[in-house]
Amino acid sequence: MSGNADSARATSIRRSLSSRLLILTIGFVMLAEVMIFVPSVARYRESYLTQKLDEANLAALSVLAAPDAMVSEELRKLLLQSVGVESVVMKLPQRRMLLLAHDMPPQIDQIFDLRTAGAFEMIGDTLMTLVRGGDRKLRIIGYATTAADAHVEIIMSERPLRQALLDYGWNIFTLSLFISIVSATLLFFTLRWMFVRPMRQMTRNMIAFRENPETAELPPLPTDRGDEIALASNELMEMERNLRQALVQKNHLAALGTAVAKISHDLRNILATSQVVSELLQDSADPAVRRLTPRLLQSLDRAIALCDRSLKYGSADEPPPSPTRFQLRKLVDEVGGTVTMDPDQSPRWQNNIEEEFQLYADRDQIYRVLMNLARNAVQAAGPEGEVCCSAREEGAMAVIRVSDTGGGLPEHARKNLFRAFAGKGRDGGTGLGLAIARDLITAHGGTIELERTGPEGTCFRITLPA
Repeated sequence: MSGNADSARATSIRRSLSSRLLILTIGFVMLAEVMIFVPSVARYRESYLTQKLDEANLAALSVLAAPDAMVSEELRKLLLQSVGVESVVMKLPQRRMLLLAHDMPPQIDQIFDLRTAGAFEMIGDTLMTLVRGGDRKLRIIGYATTAADAHVEIIMSERPLRQALLDYGWNIFTLSLFISIVSATLLFFTLRWMFVRPMRQMTRNMIAFRENPETAELPPLPTDRGDEIALASNELMEMERNLRQALVQKNHLAALGTAVAKISHDLRNILATSQVVSELLQDSADPAVRRLTPRLLQSLDRAIALCDRSLKYGSADEPPPSPTRFQLRKLVDEVGGTVTMDPDQSPRWQNNIEEEFQLYADRDQIYRVLMNLARNAVQAAGPEGEVCCSAREEGAMAVIRVSDTGGGLPEHARKNLFRAFAGKGRDGGTGLGLAIARDLITAHGGTIELERTGPEGTCFRITLPA
C-alpha cells in the first residue's frame, strides 16, 4: 500500500501544474539563450579575427620602422609567434608587401574577407568552424588601422580559432544555464504564489463544498487579491451561497410537501362534511343564503378536488389544461363576488369585460389565476381603493388586465416575482399565489407579467391564445 501511495504521489507531482510550469519555464529560457548564443559566438569570432588583424598591423609597422624594412630572423619569428599567424601581408594602393612570413608559404584552404562579410555569412562560417574542426589554413583579409586605403592579410591556423570559440561557447553555455536556472526558479515560485496556491485554495473549497454542500464552514477563498482570480473566487462563493440557499429551500419544500399531504388528507374529510352541511343551506328561507350557497358549494368542490390531486400525486403539480369556451365576464363576476363578500372591508370591484367576450381555456384554472391576482389586488387597494378587471383581443391573443389603486409592490417583491417563498409583497405572504398563476398560464401557452407598479397602483397583464 505504501509503495502504491508513493507511486501515485510521484505521478501526481510529475503531472502537477507546478512541475509543468517549472519544465516549461526552463525550456523557454534555454530556447531564448540558444537564440542569443549563435549570434554571440559569431560576434566573438569576428572580434577574435579583427584583433588578430590589428596585432598583425602593429607587427607590420614594426618591420616598416626598421632600416630598409629588414629585421633579423629571430625577430621575425618572435613577431609571428606573438601575433599567432604564419604570414602578414600589407596592401597599399601602389604596392603589396610581404612583411612577415615563414620560409615555406602554406597551402590556403579557405579565404575570409571581413570587409564584405554579412551577418548570416559570419554565422555560417562560425558554425562551419565549430563543426568541421581540423587544422585548415585560413587567409583572413581586413582593413588596416594605419591607413584608410590599406588592408592587411594574414594566414593562420584554424585550430586556435576553433579552440577559442569552444572556450567562449562553453562559458556562454554555463552562464546561460545559470541564468536559466535562476530565472526559472524565480518565475516558478512567482507563478506558484500567484496562480498555483490560489487554485489549490479554490480546489480545497470546492471539494469541501461537494462533500457537505449545506455547511457554511468552508476553506477560505482568495477574494482579497483584486485580480481575475479574486473575481472567480467571489463568483464561486456567490454560487455556493445560492446553491446552499436552494438546498435549504428544497428541503423546506420537501418537508412542506409532506405536511401538505397530511393536511390535505384531513382537510378533505373536513371539507366533505362542510359540503354536506352546505347543501342543506339551499333550503334556507333567507334569500341571501340561497343566493350565496351555490358559490360556497363551488368553492368547496374546488378545494376537495385540489386535496385529491395533492394526495394522488404527492405534490401540487397541476394536471394539463382541459380547455372549453366560456364567457369570461361571468367567471370574473364569480371571482369578484368571492373576494368582496364583505362590502365594508372590500374595495370597489369593476368588471369591464364585455358580455360577449369569450375565452378558450381551462375554466377552473383561469378561475384560480384570477382569484390569486384579485385577492392580492383587494388586499393592496384596501376598503377605499378600487380593483378593475378588463380584457380585449389583440390580434390572435386575448389580453386580460387586473389592476388596483394600491401603493405598489415593494422593491424586494419586484425582484423575486413569481418565485415561491421569495416574491411575497406583504407580511405573512408566501409568494405562492403568483407562482401558481405563472405555472397555470404557462401551461396554457400564455404569459403573465407585471405591467406597471408604483404609488398610483399595480397592474398585471395576462396574455393567452384567443
